[in-house]
Amino acid sequence: MTKASIALNRFGLGARGDQPVPTDPLGWLTGQFAKYDPVPDVIASAPTSAGVSAELADYFRQQRALRAQQGAKPAAPPAAAAVAMPGAAPVGLQMGAQPVQPRTPVPGAVPPPGKDDAMRQARQFAQRTGRGDYAGAVGARATNALVTETPFVERLVHFWANHFAVSADKLEVIGLSGTLEFEAIRPHVLGSFRDMLLAVEQHPAMLLYLDQAVSVGPTSPLGLKIAARGNRKVGLNENLAREILELHTLGVRTGYTQADVTEFARAMTGWTVAGIGRGPGSAAAGTDGLPGDFVFAAPLHEPGDRMIMGKRYPAGGVEQARAVLFDVAIAPATATHIATKLARHFAGDTPPPAMVERLQTAFLTSGGDLPTLYRALIASPEAWVEQPVKFKTPWEWTISSMRALNVKVADPQVIVGLLNQLGQPTWKPGQPIGFDDIAGSWAGPDAVLRRVEAAERFAARAGNIDARALAPKLLPGSVSPATQTALANCESPAQAVALLLVAPEFMRR
Repeated sequence: MTKASIALNRFGLGARGDQPVPTDPLGWLTGQFAKYDPVPDVIASAPTSAGVSAELADYFRQQRALRAQQGAKPAAPPAAAAVAMPGAAPVGLQMGAQPVQPRTPVPGAVPPPGKDDAMRQARQFAQRTGRGDYAGAVGARATNALVTETPFVERLVHFWANHFAVSADKLEVIGLSGTLEFEAIRPHVLGSFRDMLLAVEQHPAMLLYLDQAVSVGPTSPLGLKIAARGNRKVGLNENLAREILELHTLGVRTGYTQADVTEFARAMTGWTVAGIGRGPGSAAAGTDGLPGDFVFAAPLHEPGDRMIMGKRYPAGGVEQARAVLFDVAIAPATATHIATKLARHFAGDTPPPAMVERLQTAFLTSGGDLPTLYRALIASPEAWVEQPVKFKTPWEWTISSMRALNVKVADPQVIVGLLNQLGQPTWKPGQPIGFDDIAGSWAGPDAVLRRVEAAERFAARAGNIDARALAPKLLPGSVSPATQTALANCESPAQAVALLLVAPEFMRR
């Protein structure tokens, strides 16, 4: 690979066939910092946390009214996976399917209550959210990736969204999964890691996905009341505290203990969401702010000082957990964890130790300033080796293919269905660790076959494109003689385009 090809494909999102090849690859990358727009028009028009949360709040009100009418205990809402099989598009989002429109109720009609009403309403709500909020956000993300003038920064946005992964497998998170990226990551991708970390952990998608919104301090005012009533199913939840330390900051096996996780979870009690919380703690969140806003609910907070990783954090309400976050955000272990993941993403599945050390130093000396870290990344020779170092994920391959063919608008239904078929449904990794960033997870024979089939569909809709002329624009100076010969021997322009999209040079970066 030439430097131009590396800049376009390894650092960027793939070349567009209608744009010139950068003559100064390193300058092209660093110059994007000043041009980056955190809220381009297509993102500004996408679903927001406020809008999605208002829908959730209305749904929960309907559920409470239904339960009151039936005199029944609440049924747990189904996971998104109960609405559509894992890895499949939600109802109405499969390739070529028509959206299923919700039925319009007869004015004044009251459906007879039944034991399955709550579950049926939950399924209908999940389907509406999947067709509207989730698909709309996926479409906005893809469209922005297709037309952006700052593809390196957009790749970094996608990197951080996978680092701070939520999974749209819960009813409450389906519509909010994309808003985490748009509202907590995009504004901070060129800021400080500390600010991004705080924005992510206080976002409703993260608070709901990892059950922080239902965490209750055992000896908090509300916790004592619950204990007096003999309810042992409600209490401290350690999910978010654990994942912050294990995945978001320090990394696994970096010196913290189970006691540190528990104490951090106690410090975080009271961090919740206005208007859309569930369980006994939802009332304690109060009505301050709009649905979806971050709220500190004092009745849920565990009182007292906390001792975490050898440091005492005095009692202080919402500031107690924030102080812990700010400390772990700039810890040496965090610098190593972030440096290792970046090196793996840009320099191969086995991160080069010298590059990791260089990135770690940039992180620590700058206090977690992300542009400083990115400049150290660009300056690392290990990221510019001529041999391809990564196999494109389904998202990367899809976006680079569409950019290559000059597509400028992503149909939400098509992009959702395609990425489901290719095995990487957007914002649905199924676990807090996010999608794997190693070749072995994406380069299996079945996965490659699905890309071949998708490439044929792309080519059929591409029009009369000369793949032989396009190849040097997409892979400047990097098209092998074997691929050139294969393109020249194709029987039709469409066949040549399809072959180019699954050529070894195009599938790797």
